[in-house]
Amino acid sequence: MILAAIDDLMFASKITAAARQLGVEVVLARTPDEVLQQARARRPRLIIFDLNGKRTEPLATIAAIKSDVDLAQIRTIGFVSHVQTELIELARQAGVDDVMARSAFSANLGEILLV
Repeated sequence: MILAAIDDLMFASKITAAARQLGVEVVLARTPDEVLQQARARRPRLIIFDLNGKRTEPLATIAAIKSDVDLAQIRTIGFVSHVQTELIELARQAGVDDVMARSAFSANLGEILLV
């Protein structure tokens, strides 16, 4: 199971449609509390973050996951515009495992969902 912390409807639809085609279960979470609740309850193998998300508070949520002994091992990936170098660095400081440009994320979505 993959957890997607996405509040952008276009990317949420893109992710869920690709997951459906691949037979991968994806659960969407739109607030930090939902992300943490689902992570604790479902133990996803991956959590995907839109680093530009407002409602999901991605940097704080990633930091909370990585500082929680029970959740820290869950792989996290964030996507963002490649020109937002400051946000990329802040995400790395928060503990995100991988950061990808939006275009690379979209182009490699199938592979990401199957990893």
